Amino acid sequence: MIIVMKSSAKERDIENISEVLSKHGLGVHISNGSAATIIGIIGDKAKLGDVNLELMDGVEKCVPIMHSYKLASRDICPEGRIARVGDQEIGGNALAMMAGPCAVESEDQIMQAALGVKAAGAKFLRGGAYKPRTSPYSFQGMEDEGFKMLRKAADATGLKVVSEVIAADQLDVAAKYCDMFQIGARNMQNFRLLREVGRSKVPVLLKRGISSTIEEWLDAAEYIMSEGNYNVVLCERGIRTFETATRNTLDIAAVPVIKERSCLPVIVDPSHAAGKSAYIAALSMAAVAAGADGLIIEVHPDPKSAMSDAAQQLTPEGYQSLFERIKIVAQAVQRGI
Repeated sequence: MIIVMKSSAKERDIENISEVLSKHGLGVHISNGSAATIIGIIGDKAKLGDVNLELMDGVEKCVPIMHSYKLASRDICPEGRIARVGDQEIGGNALAMMAGPCAVESEDQIMQAALGVKAAGAKFLRGGAYKPRTSPYSFQGMEDEGFKMLRKAADATGLKVVSEVIAADQLDVAAKYCDMFQIGARNMQNFRLLREVGRSKVPVLLKRGISSTIEEWLDAAEYIMSEGNYNVVLCERGIRTFETATRNTLDIAAVPVIKERSCLPVIVDPSHAAGKSAYIAALSMAAVAAGADGLIIEVHPDPKSAMSDAAQQLTPEGYQSLFERIKIVAQAVQRGI
């Protein structure tokens, strides 16, 4: 449930309501919007018993939230959230551009990739250090050494590091090198991991599960946010359908649906959706036109030699060319980049 305060409500009115909620074992989330202050009630409102919040000073009305996700809902934060990763923001007017190879393979490879995506205009360096793969015989990543190489390349270029974590026991090490944790599609419903990254307070990029509904995706975000970490960004990366022409089917409609239902920023991964580099430009521009808050694109200095996902990675030159085309679409929809 949310409590909408009157425009004339005083700070003490808000404090009094917060005290009542806390006294009854309920969490409190306050959103100060331009139109009104909204107080979100976290927990079972039955704990309030006979308390009538609408009779308290400063209260305009109480509105139930019907979704299973509360903190991630648009109801609780109508103006939307902005995720902050160091000095970078995701969810504001400017698009967040993330790029880099599928997997870290060597110090030279990740440095070349970082220099290329930086030159194009990206602000985030993506790269996999731990690679959960369908086959146990596929390249599984360089693990902690990969994190170190990412950090070195990012520090040299002024980029922020985004990399996947796959287990709760690796978070302490990963936090030393990553500015943002990625939760991959396979781990979207690894609820223990979600809770732990929530407690870590490190910003999180949460990818949609390969066969997950939007509501399940938002419920997963709620696990992270319920632990006090509100720096969550959603990532649409394609879902499994009957179609085989692309690796996955990019659910472009998920972008406006998320914007309607959730307060969280949402970006798009056209690389994993397409599975083929030839389609990445079209999907990228469609995502920006649909209202995405950014893109995460795979870029490798020599895609043909890539140890994973070679077919879907752009060259640095190809990424720079695409970046210029994205600028045109961004301008058309009044977004910065």
